[in-house]
Amino acid sequence: MRTRQKPLVREYVSRIKTQSELSPGSPQFAGFIFDAFATGLKDLANEFDVPWYAFCASDAAYLGWVMHLKALQDEQGVDLTELGNSDSELEIPSLASPIPVKCLPLSSLVKETLPIALEMAGGLTEAKGILVNTFLELELYAVNSLSNGKTPRVYPVGPIVKHEGDGRDVGSDGSKNISRDIMEWLDDQAPTSVLFLCFGSRGSFRSEQVKEIACALERSGHRFLWSLRKPSPSGKLKSPSDYENFQEVLPEGFLDRTAKIGKVIGWAPQVDILAHQAVGGFASHCGWNSILESIWFGVPIATWPLYAEQ
Repeated sequence: MRTRQKPLVREYVSRIKTQSELSPGSPQFAGFIFDAFATGLKDLANEFDVPWYAFCASDAAYLGWVMHLKALQDEQGVDLTELGNSDSELEIPSLASPIPVKCLPLSSLVKETLPIALEMAGGLTEAKGILVNTFLELELYAVNSLSNGKTPRVYPVGPIVKHEGDGRDVGSDGSKNISRDIMEWLDDQAPTSVLFLCFGSRGSFRSEQVKEIACALERSGHRFLWSLRKPSPSGKLKSPSDYENFQEVLPEGFLDRTAKIGKVIGWAPQVDILAHQAVGGFASHCGWNSILESIWFGVPIATWPLYAEQ
C-alpha cells in the first residue's frame, strides 16, 4: 500500500510546492505529518528537504509499550514469541506497575499485527516528533516516560474527538430511520438512567456470552441500550455485522420481558448516544476513541477489553 501511495503523495506535494513558489505570499510547504503506521513514507521528507512528524491515534501508554518491545528485541535480543509464554512480569516504562506477561496479548499480536507495530516503532525513532491523541491530565506518567531521550519529542494533542455525531441523520446502511429511532427512544428516558453497551467495530460475543449478558441486564432492572453485533464467520477477517433477528441469539422472551426498560440495536451512532443526557453509564471494549469520547461527554465506563491495545 505504501508503495502505491508514495508516488501519489510525491506528485501532490510537488504540485502545491510549485504553486506556493509561484505565489510568494501564499503559505509555504513546511513538512509532513504521517500516520504512525505510514512511516514508510518518510523518505519523501528527505526528498523535499523538510522535517516530518508522526501522528499516533492511540494512547501514549500503547506507544511506550510498542517502543519498549522494539527495544527488547533489538537491544536485548529477546524473542518476543517466547516471551509470550513466560510466567514473569514485564516492566514497561510507560506503565506505572509491572504487568504479568500472560495479561498482554503477545501471542495473538505476534501472529497478526506485532510485526507491523514493531516496524512502526522503528520508523518513529527517525521522526522530528510524535503527536499523540492524548492529554497530560490523563497520561502524565506515560508521556513523561517517553521523555527519556530515546524517543522523539512527544506532543500530547488530544483529546481529538468528534464533538457532534450525525446519528439523527444517517444510519450504517445510509437510511435515516435507524439512528433517529434510537435517539427518539433516548429522548423518552430519564437523565443518566440508561446503560449503553457497545463494543466497537470489531466487538462481538459468542452466543453463550450474549445470553449471560442478557440475563444480567434483565436481573439488574436497569434501563439499557445494547449494540449487539453478529460475529464474523470463524477464520474470516471481517468485521461483525448486524443480526437479521435478535431472537436467534437472545434468551427466549427476553425482548418482551425487557421491552419497557431496554432496547437492543445493531450498529450504534456512538458519539450521539454518549452525548445524550439519558446515558449514565457505558459498557465498553475500551478502544481509545471510545475512552476519549466517554471522558469528553462525562460518561463513566464499565471496562471489558476485547482486542488490540485494549
